[in-house]
Amino acid sequence: MNVPKLEEDLGIEVYASRSPGIGGKIRSVPEDFRVEEILIDGSKATFQPDVANVSGWGRYLLCVLTKRNWDTLIALRKVAEYLGINLDRLQIAGIKDAKASTAQHITISGIAPEKILEIGIRDITVKPLRFVDQELSSHLLFGNNFHIAIRDLEDDKTIVEQRIEKIRGELQTIGGLPNYFGYQRFGSKRPITHLVGYHIIRRNFEDAALAFLLKTSQFENPDSREARRRLNETRDFKAALSYFPERLVYEKLMLKHLAKYPRDFLGALNRLPLRLRKLFVQSYQSFLFNRFLSGRIKQGVPLNEPHVGDYVADLDVSGLPTESYDRVTDDNLSMLKRKVEEGKAGIAVPLIGFKQPLSQGTQGTSEETVLEKEGIGPSDFDIPEMPSVSSSGGLRLISTPVIDLYSEEACEDPLNPSKLMVGLTFTLHRGSYATILLREFMKPQSDFEVISSGF
Repeated sequence: MNVPKLEEDLGIEVYASRSPGIGGKIRSVPEDFRVEEILIDGSKATFQPDVANVSGWGRYLLCVLTKRNWDTLIALRKVAEYLGINLDRLQIAGIKDAKASTAQHITISGIAPEKILEIGIRDITVKPLRFVDQELSSHLLFGNNFHIAIRDLEDDKTIVEQRIEKIRGELQTIGGLPNYFGYQRFGSKRPITHLVGYHIIRRNFEDAALAFLLKTSQFENPDSREARRRLNETRDFKAALSYFPERLVYEKLMLKHLAKYPRDFLGALNRLPLRLRKLFVQSYQSFLFNRFLSGRIKQGVPLNEPHVGDYVADLDVSGLPTESYDRVTDDNLSMLKRKVEEGKAGIAVPLIGFKQPLSQGTQGTSEETVLEKEGIGPSDFDIPEMPSVSSSGGLRLISTPVIDLYSEEACEDPLNPSKLMVGLTFTLHRGSYATILLREFMKPQSDFEVISSGF
């Protein structure tokens, strides 16, 4: 089954399940895509948190941030501006979907609960919970609970429900959901973050900056496309400040710098938040990972059966990967197969970095081929000109469990008369993407379907 070119360009080259999808659309309204964050201690961010008494001790105030149709990083910036504090005092465990309704935890250092309650930003709320002695980081995140409404279904109720069950069974058979990085990692409407990262890794900062400013997408707003086209023709950065839409916050940060220093592209990139600069390099790592995983699936190598040369990472009691891993050899193959079968370990492939060796065996050969075509090596991820975004690399599991997947009974879609809708509720581990599961159930066949379906 062919995948859309947009997905191929992100390294997502295959579907793992073979059954036809149900089609449909997600994100018709933000409430159709609801996300609630879960920390490793079991704390769940809800849309109506209990904030009766702010208790505890520590220098950080733990809060619940809810947002509707907001990019996470922009929402954080708005909160920091409203409070009149530096953005660095706000920390999160993970970035959430922009076109969605999301609830997540946030820590803010040195702030009084009363100050938080004064925040008034449209479609953003922040509610204080308690004081803690540790700020949030990705290591404290367990995962996310999703409730997704898929609308505009054309098939009848029986076909929709049968296809969902068949695809669910196929994913269970192959050992879980392929742990691809999803569209959001690269920019849903303008997937260019990995391209910017590629140029940064190649030390070509002019191309990196211009890719971020100028590269257009047919799926972004027309006025944004026109602004980029106009700047591409004139390269007049100062003039561009007057016509770039206000929503392009990060582009305008770069333009302000380039208006004064037209050849300082490295300086322009450094005007961007550190989180975003790191995301560029991480997105390129994600692209390479997706290519590695696609190659394994296309070769018919199982996701739940280790082969000689593979990495196998130990899992903790909650199923999350630890930093302990083994490389599969002839001597330990049977033992590591047993650990994977028992759910104590999972197969992983590299997130390329300057300290991370490739796999060996069949998987390693496939990875080497990808890097040769890209003209990239692990040492390229050490970037002296931008040391804060250099990456030593790591490992990522190639499959992830779909926890407590529940499919509601298909019913009439009130937004699309004569069509059906179905709700899916499930939990995924941190770093895994709901859209990757949804694409297996929906099976978009073209770039237009990917975007029009709401991915």
